[in-house]
Amino acid sequence: MSMHIPHGRWVVWLSFLVAMLFQIMPLPSLVEGWRPDWLLLVMIYWAMALPHRYNILSAWVLGVLLDILLGAHLGIRALAMSLVVYVGVLHFQRLRNFPMWQQALMIASLVCLYHLVIFWIQFVVDVGSFDVSLFLPAISSLIIWPWVFWMLRRVRRIYKVR
Repeated sequence: MSMHIPHGRWVVWLSFLVAMLFQIMPLPSLVEGWRPDWLLLVMIYWAMALPHRYNILSAWVLGVLLDILLGAHLGIRALAMSLVVYVGVLHFQRLRNFPMWQQALMIASLVCLYHLVIFWIQFVVDVGSFDVSLFLPAISSLIIWPWVFWMLRRVRRIYKVR
């Protein structure tokens, strides 16, 4: 019987914690709409890098925690994040091999899907109105993705996360 030693699991969950703090950190109202979806970006990276370990269940747990922190209806972001991570894990091998600019475009489309699912559920549950500013986080996530990818890859290699 072999013992499986989890390498770097604490590093991954620490990166989730930092991303969650960035997600709820107060920003000036001028740039609040442009806030990248830090937790979603970090979750997509780890689902792409280690799809056997961080997948839909991890996304669901993080989405519920984010719903609790934001005071939103419980399960909205959990469902949206799980759906986006499912699509990401479904195509993770293809997404890994894309050049960085194409990867960033795909991540932006996944962030758009995330916000559209959240909008749709909020529209069904409450009365909601569509606004073009719904897609501003996708633009900022597109810009910030190469940095997030580089930083998390570096952390993964330094701490030998497997």
